[in-house]
Amino acid sequence: MEISIELIALLAGVAFIAGFIDAIAGGGGLITIPALLMTGMPPALALGTNKLQACGGSFSASLYFIRQRAVNLKEVWLLILMTFIGATVGAILVQITDSSVIKKAIPFLVLMIGLYFLFTPTLGNSDRQQRLSYAAFAFTAGFGIGFYDGFFGPGTGSLFSLAFVTLLGFNLAKATAHAKVLNFTSNIASFIFFFIGGQMLWSVGIAMMIGQFIGANLGAKMVLSKGKTLIRPMVVIMSFIMTAKMAYDQGWFS
Repeated sequence: MEISIELIALLAGVAFIAGFIDAIAGGGGLITIPALLMTGMPPALALGTNKLQACGGSFSASLYFIRQRAVNLKEVWLLILMTFIGATVGAILVQITDSSVIKKAIPFLVLMIGLYFLFTPTLGNSDRQQRLSYAAFAFTAGFGIGFYDGFFGPGTGSLFSLAFVTLLGFNLAKATAHAKVLNFTSNIASFIFFFIGGQMLWSVGIAMMIGQFIGANLGAKMVLSKGKTLIRPMVVIMSFIMTAKMAYDQGWFS
């Protein structure tokens, strides 16, 4: 399909904003997917193009966190591997199974995440006792949330952040940094699947990827400089927005 240069530039700007927000609290897809659908793209093409551009944002934030040594890849290689496998399985199964049940349940789950962060104001202020080994985390949260991202996706970053805080005892800034690395991993797995299916509009995806890359880099810097004072309210706000958006899409308010 043909899209004008002006519209591509506008979408790149939208991706910049989404990348900035997503690096801090997740939920960038709530901004980019509706924007892509408004161009008249078929849903599958919009989702594939969204995964392409999302890889730019999650890669940018991940690279910044790794360079700042907020994430040690040697410590989390198994988490990355199991997340990749989970996302691959999810991306395959979503094509052959009914995803309506999980779509109906997710608004409640995302709402619970927002409420949990809202009513536990000291959660993630500092590192706490680790409840699971890295290996156990990889095979449970890593695989499970990776599977969810490949299968459906909204709220993945928030789920990873919550898992890191509650199960591995990370502070909120550290959890957000690690969440973005695993989110990039699941994005790559999903990207490969959509690429094989030919569901991408490259001109739009690459332009938006550039916007995502710049926005996510700025957002990642804010995570490490502002920490919990910025992350917590953003996570709560984005969780509530995601809940309202998914509930509206499912016709709760009609």
